[in-house]
Amino acid sequence: MLVPQAPLGSPPPTTPGLTRGSGGEGLGVGGLHLAKRKPDNRTQRARRLRRATTDAERMLWQCLRAIKPNDSHFRRQATIGPYFADFACHERRLVIELDGGQHNMPDGVAADAERTAFLESRGYRVLRFWNNDVLGNIDGVMTVIAAALEDRTSESS
Repeated sequence: MLVPQAPLGSPPPTTPGLTRGSGGEGLGVGGLHLAKRKPDNRTQRARRLRRATTDAERMLWQCLRAIKPNDSHFRRQATIGPYFADFACHERRLVIELDGGQHNMPDGVAADAERTAFLESRGYRVLRFWNNDVLGNIDGVMTVIAAALEDRTSESS
């Protein structure tokens, strides 16, 4: 079987996502390099948010780390579209948000409704707890979360 060959000395064919280097740079095959992606500054913001946790977030995170919902896990400050979910289990499509007093203000209520609508449009179930509920009744909060995980497990079966 004959395969058409490019004439000697012609440049190699281009591949989407690759760029031709200036030659001799030693990166990639034949000077080809992966095209640089636009930096995603959400990663840096998520890291900052994880370092600046509230007492309620720390307490809930310790409890969430202890449960393993059917080989899945929770992530802290997970990026979902333009939002940062306090806690998200992607496999079970469950988001947990902890709210302080600012969420009870008109602007906070509207922003939370918009965020919840976006997350639900992506197939996530959103659970919201007040910080003082987590700090004063962690067992009750974990009972609600366990029930939500169980519901999601039975839905996916």
